[in-house]
Amino acid sequence: MSVKGFFEGGVASIVAGCTTHPLDLIKVRMQLQGENKPLSLRPAFAFHSHSPLPPPPSGPITVGLRIVHTEGLAALFSGVSATVLRQTLYSTTRMGLYDVLKRHWTDHDRGTMPLSRKIAAGLVAGGIGAAVGNPADVAMVRMQADGRLPAGERRNYKGVFDAIKRMCNQEGIGSLWRGSALTVNRAMIVTASQLASYDEFKERILGYGLMNDGLGTHVAASFAAGFVAAVASNPVDVIKTRVMNMKVGPGEVPPYSGALDCALKTVRSEGPFALYKGFIPTVSRQGPFTVVLFVTLEQLRKLLKEF
Repeated sequence: MSVKGFFEGGVASIVAGCTTHPLDLIKVRMQLQGENKPLSLRPAFAFHSHSPLPPPPSGPITVGLRIVHTEGLAALFSGVSATVLRQTLYSTTRMGLYDVLKRHWTDHDRGTMPLSRKIAAGLVAGGIGAAVGNPADVAMVRMQADGRLPAGERRNYKGVFDAIKRMCNQEGIGSLWRGSALTVNRAMIVTASQLASYDEFKERILGYGLMNDGLGTHVAASFAAGFVAAVASNPVDVIKTRVMNMKVGPGEVPPYSGALDCALKTVRSEGPFALYKGFIPTVSRQGPFTVVLFVTLEQLRKLLKEF
């Protein structure tokens, strides 16, 4: 097993995660819009013409400006310590495992790997990576969402390790893996769509002679892969965000009994398109994130080629 693949993938992911963190925070805030309204004030189905319509959700620019205005510019980086830990655990694992599987499953005579094997490698690597990184993922979601709560209800975590410690003390160690099934499912979808499609787009571009193996190819393949990953993962991401952000005190009944219950309640109260809340910032983040990720990764591979 090559340690270099894990190191390269981890460093590239941390750089990409920190660079695009504000977009991720805006996405989380948008995914939580409309969640706390009483069911009695919501339409049974948003697409019934006779039902009272909720106020339209704010767009990413409005949400971003509101965060800066009410919480300060630094609030755009709320939870960045959790992002670093999450990328260190989750992305280092998934990127390294994908690289290992790709080496083993590549047809050495042709020098390529079929798309089906790329997808399978992404599913395996993403699932294992998500299981490892779930505690940091929960902490990140909570720290990003905290500023939208009234001052008296905020958790006010001092950092990712304070968040993890307090979750263990107040809610039990199991809370660190709250929503883990969703995290694993999302990670499998994202990794399979992102890494597999990047490799596939890159091979197609080079195979058709459209570009040379350089920055232009890496950027084009990255943007395409980022869009594919955003479309595939957004519904799971919305449900994951809401389940992870639940506040459940001693003896309280959680608002959602699980992922399916959350999905059904979300669609019932806000309409089916609620599963694509935050899609614009998701695409806006996935594009730059994937570009920074793979451009940094390609440069690291060139730099460390002799090692």
